[in-house]
Amino acid sequence: MKKYDVIGMMSGTSLDGLDIAFVRFSYKSDWQFEVLGCKTVEYDDAWKRQLQCAGELNAFELKELDLRYGTWLGEQARGFMNAINIQPALIVSHGHTIFHRPQCGITLQIGDGYNIMQQTQLKTICDLRSLDIALGGQGAPLVPIGDELLFYEYDLCLNLGGFSNISFKQKSKRTAFDICPVNTVLNYLASKKGFEYDHEGTMARAGHADMSLFKQLNALKFYGDTPPKSLGMEWVTEHILPLLKEETPENLLHTFCHHVAYQISLTIASHYSKYPISHKPKMLVTGGGAKNTFLIELIASYANGKIEMHIPDDELIDFKEAIIFAFLGLLRSLGKINTLSSVTGAKSDSSGGLVYEPLYRN
Repeated sequence: MKKYDVIGMMSGTSLDGLDIAFVRFSYKSDWQFEVLGCKTVEYDDAWKRQLQCAGELNAFELKELDLRYGTWLGEQARGFMNAINIQPALIVSHGHTIFHRPQCGITLQIGDGYNIMQQTQLKTICDLRSLDIALGGQGAPLVPIGDELLFYEYDLCLNLGGFSNISFKQKSKRTAFDICPVNTVLNYLASKKGFEYDHEGTMARAGHADMSLFKQLNALKFYGDTPPKSLGMEWVTEHILPLLKEETPENLLHTFCHHVAYQISLTIASHYSKYPISHKPKMLVTGGGAKNTFLIELIASYANGKIEMHIPDDELIDFKEAIIFAFLGLLRSLGKINTLSSVTGAKSDSSGGLVYEPLYRN
């Protein structure tokens, strides 16, 4: 049985930090994986400010940040490898998303691959979205092929990260799309009270629903669009944040959690009918929002017992995306499809990602 040792690195739009996972993949009749080490590197205030404001930089400043961030990513990968004494065959970096406007043919994840490679002297793969964009796709979500090949025991896979997205089989093909913002907005609101995030949804639980705001949020055009569709921080800034002004942070958190749970319930409700009555669909829930107890309770309440939600251990909650991006890079390295047109709406399936390979080792 062939085994592949890969490091995956993921930085989400909610700026929780850089997730690093060292994963051993193997294949016999299907793909298996084992996480052999993982770590989250929190951003200090300087990096957090730079990444938050990167969209306001001019072209020269943005390129300079891309190079510095790539060097920093490489340093973190090298430090992680030294700390646990490993030598993977491959490093895969998602980078950090600055722009994502697929309707304009634009997506940008910074973190220069040459600099990652130079710091680690290992084959490096990054820029996993651009090829799909060039093929007319959304460039997102990319995780569903990992759901398909690594988490096949679940009927649905729900990620509650900076944005919520869902993945499931439909007419023998995988489909997936973004549902709504989650931690990009919840963390923003928690910051109004001096916190990085709302621990277990405690502040949200203490608030009250603003039904007028709830209706305004649910009336946004994006929610009526049919897949494929994806979201970026630009959409949040334009459409969500201007609505979040009149209430206390606790009431806004409470109302937005209801909004998230309601939108998720609408999405999963449309798929109950495809299962026999005797089968309750199993849904894997990961991402930082899976630790928001109040939000999870609301999702369960809106689902009204029609779905079986599985919340895994913290390792999988925190590192599922880093694990899957490691897998996407491995597929790219093997010359296999890693992006599904049935998910993104592209002209064809593809094997995306730029490959940076050292000619020599120090």
